[in-house]
Amino acid sequence: MLPESFLNSLKGLPGFNKESFVRVHDLGAQVTSLRLNPAKPIEVSQHAFLKSTTPIPWCANGYYLSERPSFVTDPLWHAGAYYVQEASSMFIQTILDQVMPQAKGKIALDLCAAPGGKSTLLASHFKQGLVVANETIKSRNAILVENITKWGSDHVVVTQNDPSHFKALPHFFDLLLIDAPCSGSGLFRKDPTAINEWSEEAVQHCSTRQIRILEESIDTLKEGGYLIYSTCSYSFEEDEKMMDAIAAMPGMQNFSLTIPASWNIVETESPLHHAKGYRFYPDQLEGEGFFVTVFQKKAALNGGCYTADFKWTPITKQEQAVLATHFEFPSNYIAISHQNTLLAIPEFFETAIRALLKNMYVKKLGIDIGAIKGKDLIPAHALAMSDWSHLPYGRIEVDLATALQYLRRADLVLEGNKGWQAICFQNVRLGWAKLLPNRTNNYYPTEWRILKY
Repeated sequence: MLPESFLNSLKGLPGFNKESFVRVHDLGAQVTSLRLNPAKPIEVSQHAFLKSTTPIPWCANGYYLSERPSFVTDPLWHAGAYYVQEASSMFIQTILDQVMPQAKGKIALDLCAAPGGKSTLLASHFKQGLVVANETIKSRNAILVENITKWGSDHVVVTQNDPSHFKALPHFFDLLLIDAPCSGSGLFRKDPTAINEWSEEAVQHCSTRQIRILEESIDTLKEGGYLIYSTCSYSFEEDEKMMDAIAAMPGMQNFSLTIPASWNIVETESPLHHAKGYRFYPDQLEGEGFFVTVFQKKAALNGGCYTADFKWTPITKQEQAVLATHFEFPSNYIAISHQNTLLAIPEFFETAIRALLKNMYVKKLGIDIGAIKGKDLIPAHALAMSDWSHLPYGRIEVDLATALQYLRRADLVLEGNKGWQAICFQNVRLGWAKLLPNRTNNYYPTEWRILKY
């Protein structure tokens, strides 16, 4: 049951209808949605549950499912062919299409990124750009690294820093996305246990924290850059109040979006500066509670510079020769040796990546290629997960039962050429195995294996 104090706090807010709002929560219907990875195309008509979907109007690759399946038994989920994401939050795609349709050469920061839904969406949109996905909490950062690795993008850097640390990179990002930690009332239908954690004190605490995050990170946004601020909260203190706080910051100007009325997204306005934001109610559209607003930094009043003199180790001529023996390394990427790992990074963003390594705690960058031992390349799992089309070694297509065995890191009996092979399901790579004369070694990461289903 929704707390009466919570319902009273929403009275008078644009779009709030108490009767229908309570009814939709009482019904407890669950909306399941996902977003396809355009870099890992699959034949949806042949898929068990993707063949019966309904498009999400505000996200080109987003789809509603008629019911929630068991994703853990679908190898394509493990392979990053799609990401299970709440439908309302996919509205970020519509914002990107309107504020930054051409993202080539642009740099984006997802400041509060875990578990990675919005970061993978940014990765797809900024295919010719650079995305930094940041998460402060160590355990959540590990989940973020896993999801970014599975998505397969080579232009994403994962960092683990407090928002205040980005003061070291003034005027660095073209886009700053802050999906702020909030009181979570927008997820009450999806997660009823969150109702017990809600309180007016929690809302005030979150509001104070959100202002701190905004104030400490806004300098990292370039002049002309865009700020997207969002929450999964209905509370005025976390939504409209934050719009006034952003509007009061020097140089910040609200950006008004164009939204079809048929989407039933409610436009709201802040009381002091009349900034526009957008509310999503589950009784009015297919999705959970969500709020978002957009601002542009029209003027950067504060100066500042950053250092980008991080020195990494170039790969040796011998390592270059081994790589060239195994596959054609993309011409617009450079290979570096970093922390005993062979990495590939986009050459265009070399200076930006050096700056990140110099000033931030970086957990993941580029694509981990693997290790070179003698004349052999020992491929990393991330290389198999990458969206690169041409990789070293062969590939073996397996059926569902074998794919699940592989994902359990169980013993396999495979037929094929001896040596390293990419294990594939429906033409999407799952990882590596090595075929030996008398057995097959399964190299799926132990920490990601399926334990039960």
